[in-house]
Amino acid sequence: MNIRSLTRGDGVVIGAAVLLFIASFFAIYSADGAEGVDLPNAWGSAPLLMSVFLAGIIGAALIIVSRGLPQVPKVAGLDLGQFGVAFTVFAAWSALGNVFDPAGGYNNLGGLSGSGPDAGTGAILGLVATLILAGGAIATPLVPALKGALLPAPKPATPQPYGGQPQGGYGYPGAPQPGQPGQPGQPYGGQPQTGQGQPFAGQPSQPQQAPTPQVQQPAGDFSPFWFAVPVPRPLYSEDGSPTPIAELAPGTWYLAVEQRGPSLVAQTQDGRRGVLQDTSGIQRG
Repeated sequence: MNIRSLTRGDGVVIGAAVLLFIASFFAIYSADGAEGVDLPNAWGSAPLLMSVFLAGIIGAALIIVSRGLPQVPKVAGLDLGQFGVAFTVFAAWSALGNVFDPAGGYNNLGGLSGSGPDAGTGAILGLVATLILAGGAIATPLVPALKGALLPAPKPATPQPYGGQPQGGYGYPGAPQPGQPGQPGQPYGGQPQTGQGQPFAGQPSQPQQAPTPQVQQPAGDFSPFWFAVPVPRPLYSEDGSPTPIAELAPGTWYLAVEQRGPSLVAQTQDGRRGVLQDTSGIQRG
């Protein structure tokens, strides 16, 4: 699970779930003259615990897990994130009903005095937490400010080759390739020099050897570079298939190896190559 793929909206969901868990330990009832009485919390009321507190926490967990997985599992055609949003809305709806009528059907029994207890601190905090939870879950894909990365992408201190190779290793942009000038112990062109120190006239006539051709840059003077995406983006196969082969996550550096119009051919950490169609807002390393 890649936590750098989480957004600011996911941070709101996590914070609301933590508040909801804390609220479950406060009393769910309040009543006049109840000083010294041990009032129950949510863990002493199974209907309230399951319909509000556990439903909200489970919904938040499903949303966060669905954001962090590279491929989101689906159940009955719906992914885990959609189930999580449904759980948070259900929890908020149940919490609202519990605050309006904390005594349930108690105050409708004939022959009993009093109207029953009022909503306690735990019930009120639970309503606030579930409202924030449901609001964050619904608004995250709609509000641009909430779609930003929760953790900023780290900038590398020094450029390192893809896969952790030492700087200047084979395959890194700008590194000398086999047969190019700069190889230790080999002069420009890759041909050994002979006959040093002998007079020019004493050298037999030899046909001049052509120098080794140098590796040319790709068309359009494209140079591979490192980049990071601001939000999760799909990587499509190079054969044009509409099904993504991977998902690029914020906070991870990827290597752009080729440019195709407005798109980039990127290489993932496990060596897979694909086409990144949406290159807007990428951060170059």
